[in-house]
Amino acid sequence: MHLMPVYYNNNNSKKRKPFRKPGWQKAQAEHDAWLKKRGVHPSQLKNKEKSSGNCVPDYSSDRKSVPTSNYVGPIEGRKAAKVYSGDYIVGIATMHKSNAVPVGRGDDVKSYAKMRR
Repeated sequence: MHLMPVYYNNNNSKKRKPFRKPGWQKAQAEHDAWLKKRGVHPSQLKNKEKSSGNCVPDYSSDRKSVPTSNYVGPIEGRKAAKVYSGDYIVGIATMHKSNAVPVGRGDDVKSYAKMRR
């Protein structure tokens, strides 16, 4: 961020009188009447019971439902690792930019040594 001039600072806690144009009281009174007509004026809202509209389900144990149990099935061990057991792959060669390539039996080893693609 850039350093801003001092007049952009908002750390002043001094209370200031709000600037209001002439006739603001009449407009405010009309707005309050409009809010009261719809039942959403702050004086009406603080007396209302607050509800989010969500209800908590009844989790009592005397409900008739499918019986449940605490049975936990057997715990299986780790699966066997997949290991190459054949004899076709002889080793690994390094190609361009450290690219590892499997070398098979019968491949031309000289092409790997010359680093040809």
